[in-house]
Amino acid sequence: MDSDRGNIVNFASFRKTQRDAQKRAEKKRESNKAAANRVKFGRTGADKKRAKIEEERRRRELEGKRLPADSETDPDGERGD
Repeated sequence: MDSDRGNIVNFASFRKTQRDAQKRAEKKRESNKAAANRVKFGRTGADKKRAKIEEERRRRELEGKRLPADSETDPDGERGD
């Protein structure tokens, strides 16, 4: 009795190929989503460096405008006569 190989279904193999195909599709969706998020939220190294330098400049400028502490005043800002 010769079997017709076209009519025999190997369910184990079918399930494995389906599972592998689903994994590939999910990985591709996640990859596309990650790429979109990089474009939407990401900054380049140059952007990050520029922001860090700008923040440091603002901090130094603010520190330079701070009033000196007066040794004759108490913490409440009143003079001790």
